[in-house]
Amino acid sequence: MTTLYEQDFGLWAEQMADLIAAGRFAELDIENLVEEVRDLSKRERDRLLSSLRLIVHHLLKWDYQPQKRSRSWQTTIQRERLNIKKYLRDSPSLKRYLTPEYLEQVYETGRLDAIAETDLDMPVDCPYAIADVLERNLEVGER
Repeated sequence: MTTLYEQDFGLWAEQMADLIAAGRFAELDIENLVEEVRDLSKRERDRLLSSLRLIVHHLLKWDYQPQKRSRSWQTTIQRERLNIKKYLRDSPSLKRYLTPEYLEQVYETGRLDAIAETDLDMPVDCPYAIADVLERNLEVGER
């Protein structure tokens, strides 16, 4: 038998919220609620790491293709830095993912994205520190 959770997630979520609001805790689908709450944390982490990956991707293009630097790349980096600040404001515990280990993880994908766009070789090891990714100043005329 399929459950409402499997048939219509949106309706299931609304019903769970209504049950919580009404204090009818015994009727809650605890197993799936636990899974969804854990997934919320993963989604927040993934948004942060996605922003890091985009910044790394654009920093690589910026550094290894200086003749093609653009305001667009600069804007993407700035936007994602602002997103990271917002994520950290909303969930300060996400700061634990701003480590060299997580930077290396996102670097792998960001590097592949930059290679695909530029057709240039990029360093195998991440050339950036977290501070570079989050704060390095970029000017379009910079060489």
